[in-house]
Amino acid sequence: MLNKKSALLCLTALFFFFGVGCDQQPLNNSASQEPPIRLDRLQQLPSNPDQHGPETLRIGVGAILSQQGTAQSYQQLIDTVGRRMGKPAILVQRKTYQELNDLLARNLVDVGFICTGAYIEGLHKNTMSLLVVPQIKGKTTYQSFIIVPAASKVSRFEELRGKTFAFSDPLSNSGYHFPLTLLQSMGQQPEIFFGRTFFTYSHDRSIAAVMDGITDGAAVDSQVYEFAAKRNIDIRQKTRIILESQNFGIPPVVVPSSIAPEVKQQLKQILLTLHLDPEGISALTELGVDRFMEPDSRLYEGRLNE
Repeated sequence: MLNKKSALLCLTALFFFFGVGCDQQPLNNSASQEPPIRLDRLQQLPSNPDQHGPETLRIGVGAILSQQGTAQSYQQLIDTVGRRMGKPAILVQRKTYQELNDLLARNLVDVGFICTGAYIEGLHKNTMSLLVVPQIKGKTTYQSFIIVPAASKVSRFEELRGKTFAFSDPLSNSGYHFPLTLLQSMGQQPEIFFGRTFFTYSHDRSIAAVMDGITDGAAVDSQVYEFAAKRNIDIRQKTRIILESQNFGIPPVVVPSSIAPEVKQQLKQILLTLHLDPEGISALTELGVDRFMEPDSRLYEGRLNE
């Protein structure tokens, strides 16, 4: 069972999709000084996004964070974008990246905040196109971190042989494709190299699993880890990074390939200008994003062998 600190992590870690970070002070050890979890702006997640009709803006967010963390982090942005589009906006969540990709392919969501690996698949299938990318701390790249419990004797990825390992999602770049590529470079397969593997379906759950000793190691989004570690000092005390990947293109914001060009342009303009006024800055700060920028497709070329 998750302890109190790990449960708080699953509720409050941001990121984005981005697994994003911002310059907030680390939490004090005292539970009484931890910020309250805000539930006043959360909305019920729709089970069937197409039931809302064309006058509703449907914004899908990949399960980079647990559902509670995603709803809390994104609601202000969703409300702001909806107001500027002149229509109500709803948050659409699914447990896996593949489910959100399927909704985009079927034009059942209008905007998708997805992970890098999920975008690569959608690009190959021609079901989505880039809209914008977030800039976080001046960067449009991120990494995969391989983490282990702080008390573990493991100091190299190779020493995880025979151990338990947590992946985040089968389409996750940082949480699955990167460690899989490491294994392939060693001539190994996960089901043979590790003693046991499982998917957590969010990076904050993967971090919590390492903290609580449920797994001997995990691959997580660097930005989720860094931001969460600022909010919960137990993370750096209970986990340790043993490997950092090369830089990858940051998880992008996409739209369905079939979206009307004028709608795509309107959405792009709204997101690209959010950092120019107080309301937009507040929504970006909630996510830990500096601003949204024009996408550079080269960020996603030659990322990994799929």
